[in-house]
Amino acid sequence: MGVKGYGEAEFVFSIIKVIAVIGFIILGIILNVGGGQNGDYVGGRYWANPGAFNNGFKGLCSVFVIAAFAFAGTELVGLAAAETANPRKSLPTAVKQVFWRICLFYIVSLTLVGLLVPYSDPRLIGQSTSDAKASPFVIAIKNAGITGLDSVMNVVIMISVLSVGNSAVYGSSRTLAALAEQGQAPSWLAYIDRQGRPLKAIGVASAFGFLAFLAATDKDDDAFVWMQALSGLSSIFTWGSICLAHIRFRRAWRSQGRSLDELAFRSQVGVIGSWIGFLFNVLVICAQFWIGFSPVQPRYGKPIEGTSALVQNFFEAYLAVPVVLLCYIVYKVVYRTPFMRSRDMDLKTGVRQLNLPQLLLDEKFERASWPKWKKTYKFLC
Repeated sequence: MGVKGYGEAEFVFSIIKVIAVIGFIILGIILNVGGGQNGDYVGGRYWANPGAFNNGFKGLCSVFVIAAFAFAGTELVGLAAAETANPRKSLPTAVKQVFWRICLFYIVSLTLVGLLVPYSDPRLIGQSTSDAKASPFVIAIKNAGITGLDSVMNVVIMISVLSVGNSAVYGSSRTLAALAEQGQAPSWLAYIDRQGRPLKAIGVASAFGFLAFLAATDKDDDAFVWMQALSGLSSIFTWGSICLAHIRFRRAWRSQGRSLDELAFRSQVGVIGSWIGFLFNVLVICAQFWIGFSPVQPRYGKPIEGTSALVQNFFEAYLAVPVVLLCYIVYKVVYRTPFMRSRDMDLKTGVRQLNLPQLLLDEKFERASWPKWKKTYKFLC
C-alpha cells in the first residue's frame, strides 16, 4: 500500500463519512427542535434529566480510554506528509484541516448525540451488547421513529471500520519500517520496494487483522475490552510523545542556530501549545489511574467488587501504561542509550536536499501576491 493507494481509498471513505456526518448533523438539529415524526421538542431535556454528566467528574474520567481510542489516527497526517511531493505546501493545509474536522465531526456531532440520547439508555455500549446497534447515532434515529435510516447509518459505520483498517495498516507499517531502520525492530522489516512501499511491514501489520475473527467467538466482549485497554491509553502516550518531541525539537532547532523560516510548518500555538497538550496528557494518565483503583460502578450488570474484580478493572483501565513503560525501560537498560542533549540532536539526516534560500524567496513572493481572502483562508486552513 503506497501513499497514493492509501490516499485514494481514504478519499472515497472520507466522502461517504463526511456526507453521513453532515447529514446527521442536519437531521439532529431538526429532531432536536421538534421536527421528528412525533413533533416532540427535545432541546436540553436529557441534560437536565437524567443529566449531562453521569457520575460527575469521575464519570467523565472513566470514558477517557474510549475517547482516546476514538480520536486515535489524526496523527497519521504527519506520516502521510513525509511521502508527498511537496510537504511544505501539503503539510500545513493538512494539519490545519485536522482541527476543523475535529470541531465539525467530533464536537458538533457528539453534542447533538448528547442532546438526543440520554446516558441511561439501556442500548448503549456498557449497558448491553457492544455491537453496531449500540451506536448512539443509530439510537437517535430509532428514537425519532425514522425507519430504514438506521440501517444506512450502520452501513456507514462499517465503511468507517474499513477506513480505520486502511489507516491502521498504513500507519503501523510505516512505523515498523522506521523502527527497523533505526535498529529498534527486526532489520528485515525495513525492506522498501522500488515504489517506496514497506511490503514486509505491511504484511506483518495486515496479519493482525485476523484478530477480527475473535468477534465470532463467545469471548468477543473480553477481546474487545483488552484490546481497547492496550490501544486506548497508547493514544495518550502517542500524543504526549508528539508534544514532547515538538518541544525538544524546537529547543534543538534554536540551540543549533537554525531559523524558523526553514521549517515547512510551524504550529500556530507554538511550543506553549505543546506544553499544554503534554500536561493534559499526563493529567489524563493520572486520572485513569484513579479510575483504575476506584472504579465507577456500572449502571447495569454485576458490580465491581472483590479483589479479583478490582484487579481486573485496574488493568482494563491502565494496562497500556505498564506495557509502554516496561518496553521503554528495558530498551534503555539493554541498549544503554543516552538521553540526547538538544545541541547534539541530529537535525540533518533524512532532510530533503532543496535550494532552501530560493524556495523561501519564491514562497515569500507568492504569499505577497495573494488577495486578502486567500491569506485569511491559508491562515485558517
